[in-house]
Amino acid sequence: MKKYILILTCLILFFAACNQQGKNTDDDVKSIMQDSSKYTTIKWQDSAIDFGTKKMGEVVNITFNCTNTGSKPLYLFDVRPGCGCTLVDYTKTPIEPGKQGLIEAKFDTKKSHSGNVHKTVYVNSNSLNTHIPYLRFSGTIIPADSTLK
Repeated sequence: MKKYILILTCLILFFAACNQQGKNTDDDVKSIMQDSSKYTTIKWQDSAIDFGTKKMGEVVNITFNCTNTGSKPLYLFDVRPGCGCTLVDYTKTPIEPGKQGLIEAKFDTKKSHSGNVHKTVYVNSNSLNTHIPYLRFSGTIIPADSTLK
């Protein structure tokens, strides 16, 4: 019986460890941020995007692409929108040197106002060149019953 319990415990620990592979824990992020030898550089394809004119009620999808231009893995973390009308998802696994990652923002116009809008996505990373700590997108929201295109 003890043998079965030991085997079961080992299997549970094994699968738990496999499940964590590729995910950044808070301790991993703290370790990376405290060790400047693990810093790299990042290049954003666009740090500001104009999505044009949309009707109220539409959902706008915006993608920000980045490239790890350094020699160490790039980690994106604590990526968050500037307001409740936007949801974000991003590359959570390490971005190897020369490879690309992305941040996807989903902006719900019905949670915003009409007219010109300017939104922000805040980004933390282990980048040495963090002169762009946030990404921006903007556009114009028109009333849903508008005949303008």
